[in-house]
Amino acid sequence: MTLQDPDYFVKGVLAKNRRILSRTITLVESRLTSHQALAQQIINELLPHTGNAVRLGITGVPGVGKSTFIESFGMRLVEKGHRLAVLAVDPSSRRSGGSVMADKTRMEKLSTHPLAFIRPSPSGGTLGGVARKTRETMLICEAAGFDVVLVETVGVGQSETAVASMVDFFLVLMLAGAGDEIQGIKKGVLEIADALAINKADEDNIERARLAQKEYESAIGLLAPDFPSWRPPVLTCSALEQIGLDAIWEVVLDHRNKLMATGELDAKRRRQSLDWMWSLVEERMKDRLYNN
Repeated sequence: MTLQDPDYFVKGVLAKNRRILSRTITLVESRLTSHQALAQQIINELLPHTGNAVRLGITGVPGVGKSTFIESFGMRLVEKGHRLAVLAVDPSSRRSGGSVMADKTRMEKLSTHPLAFIRPSPSGGTLGGVARKTRETMLICEAAGFDVVLVETVGVGQSETAVASMVDFFLVLMLAGAGDEIQGIKKGVLEIADALAINKADEDNIERARLAQKEYESAIGLLAPDFPSWRPPVLTCSALEQIGLDAIWEVVLDHRNKLMATGELDAKRRRQSLDWMWSLVEERMKDRLYNN
């Protein structure tokens, strides 16, 4: 088998070979036409081995401590025996096209754990703050046996919420005592959140976190839920002190179980697949326009 043979990548991914997994993701992210054709073959062969993972998206206001949260939350999951893939999308410079691959260095424990895989990817200025090939990367990680795939997005706001169209559960991290609580986050983000978690609820910040929790619960209560079986809860946590992390995971599982019981999870994923198809069509048209 050679690097031009899709079987090399498919068998390597299914065998949980990390080196080949990384190579496959790099190939999928490539803009070269020859690479894209090979990547599509690989994805098609891996598709039957996908779909069993919990797909979790995380976003948050600036300064909320997303990387610290993901490190602490992720360590809890791998300690429970889960295999976790973290797709940390880094901001790309619109001028240079470069990106700061800092997330992996911030997650020191998680990045060296044998049950965890962290893949930073530049967002490439993509609307939605999610790397061009995040959907495909998620599927590759699922085929490699990761049962939880976590996508960390760039920033927060309406331009960053594209992640909600590719995950099962969308968690928004908030801060207490950071000005007007409700104005601090756009309504569009509240509308697609499956849960809110107020981080840094520790030491002298506990009371402010509880007050913010009540304010957000009132705000969410005014919104029509996406699913009749689910009302987004507002939780408090401290990633630094390891408080409230298990409760958040229980909420993720409760949401998954309720959506599976009503068939809403399958319906949601079918809609997401349709979104993916149209995004591929749009991408192909743009590529043809740029290349001709």
